[in-house]
Amino acid sequence: MALRGLPIVLLLLFPLMASSHNFVNGQRAAPVDITDRGELVLDNDGIRYENWHSAQLAGKVRVMQYIAGRTSAKKKNSMLIQAIEDAHFPNDRFQPTTIVNTDDAIPGSGLFVRGKIEKNKRRYPWAQFVIDSFGLGRQAWRLNEASSTIVVLDKDGRVQWAKDGALTAGEVDQVIALVQKLLDKSPS
Repeated sequence: MALRGLPIVLLLLFPLMASSHNFVNGQRAAPVDITDRGELVLDNDGIRYENWHSAQLAGKVRVMQYIAGRTSAKKKNSMLIQAIEDAHFPNDRFQPTTIVNTDDAIPGSGLFVRGKIEKNKRRYPWAQFVIDSFGLGRQAWRLNEASSTIVVLDKDGRVQWAKDGALTAGEVDQVIALVQKLLDKSPS
């Protein structure tokens, strides 16, 4: 009888075993300090880089995407990025944060990847873009290589939802609804 129940137990535990990150709901992310490259900041017509620390995630509701510097990783959650654009969340209380791990890129493509990120910063100046040249976030947050991780943070920088890998259409809807709920709790 115990053997018959074993597959059900394994199926129930599978989501827990599949989780590769260490984000915990209600907690802040493990600290990360990126001093090589870092956050892209518009400076007149140019872009400069500033040191970035994960403590900067507090202050606004956020959807943070930590992504390998690979086209395949970018495609994994493009549906969510489009849904965020379409939602027109208020910039004064919401900010998407994209951290690109250029240490996890196709060899020789780092300059190309940085160029694409700089182009995106110019196109979406209200969004936060960070280049992680040494994969410090992937190490600290125990993320998979060549992947895309999505984390929803409240205005205090506490994790409300996280998933490593591609989101389903239902999960995209769930993230958008959660962001709206968090914004409703923190009116301007």
